[in-house]
Amino acid sequence: INIMEKLKLQEIIIKQFDFIKVLEKRRTIREFNPEREVNFSELSTLLWATYGITEKTYGLKTAPSAGARYPLIVFFCNKEGLFKYIPEENSILKIKEGDLRDKLSTYAYEQDFIKDAPIVFIIAADFKRTTSRYGKRGERYVYIDLGHAAQNLLLCATYLGLGACPVGAFDDEKIKKLLEIYYDPLYIIPVGYPK
Repeated sequence: INIMEKLKLQEIIIKQFDFIKVLEKRRTIREFNPEREVNFSELSTLLWATYGITEKTYGLKTAPSAGARYPLIVFFCNKEGLFKYIPEENSILKIKEGDLRDKLSTYAYEQDFIKDAPIVFIIAADFKRTTSRYGKRGERYVYIDLGHAAQNLLLCATYLGLGACPVGAFDDEKIKKLLEIYYDPLYIIPVGYPK
């Protein structure tokens, strides 16, 4: 091995080490610092890491998806309202005014830390995108896709020095009605700076 190859190998090891540190640091956080907001740059990074486009020709994303069906829809809410992430444009669309975090917390069986987080992600799914190709088995694939995207969000939050908590316990119908969506909500993930 010549000196250039050694340097490249060392660089690869250092990058891997950084990623290993992120994995080691990831923890479920349920207490958020009310003094610190998540800034727009951090929010943008979280959205892209969760479900952003990485290859434009085929619309491939940061998270794998069975048959590249991409059934997930990423929403978030903060004190200003409810927003939908548009991966194809790497943009957001405001779809509802007002702070929904308190009601989200109530409909998640009074898990109060949800309302304390500055940003709350809601990942929902359009099951037909996957089941139209794979039939009933496609339902399983949607949940696998969800795991990939959620882990991206959690690891990115950790990398940015933020905390997050994946929440699966909530009243689906009340969440759908609150958000005024026809998609199926699968995960609520509050994100913020740890206390």
